[in-house]
Amino acid sequence: MSPAKGLDIGTSRIVVAEPNGSHYHYKAQLNAFVSLPGSRLTESGLHKEGIPFKVMGSELVVYGDKADRLARVFCGELRRPMQKGMLNPAESQSLEVIEQIVVSLCGQPKDGERICFSVPTPHPGAEGNLTYHQAALSGLLEHLGFRPKCVGEGLAVVLAELDASNYTGVGISFGGGMCNGCLAYLGAPVVSFSTTKAGDYVDRCVARVTGEPVNTVRQFKEESFNLNGRGANVLEQALSIYYGDAIDAAVNSLERALSETRNVPKLDKPVPVLAGGGTAKVPGFLPRLEAALGRARLPISISTVRLAADPLNTTAKGALRAAVLE
Repeated sequence: MSPAKGLDIGTSRIVVAEPNGSHYHYKAQLNAFVSLPGSRLTESGLHKEGIPFKVMGSELVVYGDKADRLARVFCGELRRPMQKGMLNPAESQSLEVIEQIVVSLCGQPKDGERICFSVPTPHPGAEGNLTYHQAALSGLLEHLGFRPKCVGEGLAVVLAELDASNYTGVGISFGGGMCNGCLAYLGAPVVSFSTTKAGDYVDRCVARVTGEPVNTVRQFKEESFNLNGRGANVLEQALSIYYGDAIDAAVNSLERALSETRNVPKLDKPVPVLAGGGTAKVPGFLPRLEAALGRARLPISISTVRLAADPLNTTAKGALRAAVLE
């Protein structure tokens, strides 16, 4: 078998999956950066601290996980190469930053190495943006020496863990910039759907109504929040409200996509729903999703609703499986 990798290029994180015997090995970095004024003194300090950076014009661009640390030190906001699941048009350095992160995670490709990377399902009106996003990332990976192929993010979730149902079911990736989903039948995508109400949406809305910085909201959400009902303070209450809104938006998008599609297969038995992505990791997420699906009017029956075994790495794992199957 020729070498292969799976790459989840998400708005919040970039994750690479590689085969490791009968298991998988994952590496990840924040898909973010901060810019510092260029100076030899600062360059020397970054080198001594082991902080990865690249000189871009008159700036020192610090990327990946260490960018978050510097943003907190300087009380600034992280800059994102991607926005709402695709390349951020407001950031001219997007592709350069993503290239640096991919190289740090993937290293130099072996001869003929395949890499399968995830792409979102565009929301209405953004189809042209996806064309550019997909072609730009494919060109970047080819430039690095890989043989790239893309896979829809929702389908990647199905491929990651729904082998017991012969890759038939609904996979939903609750990410940072978007929520992407897919109904697949025997590994083939039937209906794909998406919404931009995802992790970043929750963070921005909560920050706006509470007056807290976005970084503070995100840190509290990832480290302390439990989606188990009415919160004990304003921050928890706001997170609960907007989490519910994001979950409802994903289920409504699934319901709408299925109702508008003529070729939904007549399935002879209920299908599983699998949720992945970092936004789905918060405790109490699964009961909220089950309740929202229970209220939906779907033309398919659902057997089980479960959280992926490793939500942060699910899409990369599915992308790797797609690369290997090719």
